[in-house]
Amino acid sequence: MTVRVRFAPSPTGYLHIGGARTALYNYLYSKSVGGTFVLRIEDTDLERSKSEFEKLQIEDLQWMGIIHDEGPDKPNPKYGPYRQSERLEIYSKYAQELIAKGLAFYDFCTDEELEAMKEKATAEGRDSHYDGKWKHAEHFAEAQTRVAAGERAAIRFKAPHKDFILNDKVKGSVTYPDGMVGDFVIVRSNGVPVYNYCCVVDDMLMEITHVIRGEDHLSNTVRQLMIYEALGAKVPEFAHVSLLIGADRQKLSKRHGATSVNLYREEHYLPEAMCNYLTLLGWSHPTEKDIFDKSELKEVFSLERFSTSPAMYDLEKLKWVNGQHIKKMSNDDLIALVSKEPGSEFFNKQTPAWKNSAVEILKQQVHFLSDIIKMIDHLVLQDTLEMTDQLKDILSWETTPKIIDYIHSEVSKITTEYITEAELNGWMEFVKKEMGVKGKPLFMGVRATLTGQDHGPDLKILIPLTPVSIIKKRVAQLKK
Repeated sequence: MTVRVRFAPSPTGYLHIGGARTALYNYLYSKSVGGTFVLRIEDTDLERSKSEFEKLQIEDLQWMGIIHDEGPDKPNPKYGPYRQSERLEIYSKYAQELIAKGLAFYDFCTDEELEAMKEKATAEGRDSHYDGKWKHAEHFAEAQTRVAAGERAAIRFKAPHKDFILNDKVKGSVTYPDGMVGDFVIVRSNGVPVYNYCCVVDDMLMEITHVIRGEDHLSNTVRQLMIYEALGAKVPEFAHVSLLIGADRQKLSKRHGATSVNLYREEHYLPEAMCNYLTLLGWSHPTEKDIFDKSELKEVFSLERFSTSPAMYDLEKLKWVNGQHIKKMSNDDLIALVSKEPGSEFFNKQTPAWKNSAVEILKQQVHFLSDIIKMIDHLVLQDTLEMTDQLKDILSWETTPKIIDYIHSEVSKITTEYITEAELNGWMEFVKKEMGVKGKPLFMGVRATLTGQDHGPDLKILIPLTPVSIIKKRVAQLKK
């Protein structure tokens, strides 16, 4: 059996983090078994669906490296079209077949009549299921006549009176008892089909073998199982993955921070870091690895490693994962990305050796690419000293003014753009042997003099990255 999975977003807004995780799981599973990943657009909400949102969602998926095998732009004639708005005739055809088999019926009840039924059922202590006359066979001919005359009616599915059981890959055996749902609408009176009906028809005709989605769809599944049975279709394997929650253990929403992939793209997160983090929100690596590229998962991804517990979305953990991926990057790749960051003009003017040295030391300390630019501004280009309490303390030591005087005289002799590591080593050696300054007073005194700071990266790497003009300004301020 060829595995076919699908991701079916509604183009009514930006791609949500939860949707991205669902797409990622489907993509990973299809790649792990040599299957097909289908992108289907559920755009039957005609008022809210926008083509620009469809475009943006696909761009977000592609940014994450989630590339579909079939979709609106990659059609397979056997299964298309891939937009539900282009499949309305297909839905109508199967709805008519269900009506002809007595498994669905036209319903002419008004909203007022439906509300009255609900209130009556509640007052009598019954389930508020549909109880209109149109479900009965004796009204079938009348309904056909009214529809033929042009009158609009919804189409309802007759819910079978029996239990339904779902053997879910994540949740295990789920029983939906008889009477859980009543006769439900599958096509609205305006002719637009509803989600639970469309997705079954689509999954049947597109030969979807596995449905991997969030557990918030679990309650929908009973209706879908009924429709699969009525259509004589094979039921796919289901895997309902755990929900994403915030720190307050409530379903992830905008109050928890950025929830759309687009915002993370704008904040310059790495796509591999986003995939890495989302993968672990409900799934565990067999070797308990925290950091990996999604390309590594082809051999190990399976439906058996999903967790049944809600997954907490933790922005701090995501930042950490992003930082780990920056550390893993080759310097060449990192240089290429940093060169595109806003404010990278100084960085881009430097030699390849300077850039390599800069990213090698700074990538160990950052969460974001933009942090590298900020650190260059702070560590390399800042020429105005901030007199912190720690810096004042170092400057108060008896040996520090002597170090400042010596380095000031040495720096004034430099005519090149940068100080070399050899020159720095010579200064350190002179202060140690000729001036007799050792240990903490030596290292902290020299650091304070050259950087105006009490801590930071290794001076042997940092100082050769700092323009002499900047160092001269710093030392001059300390001489005052």
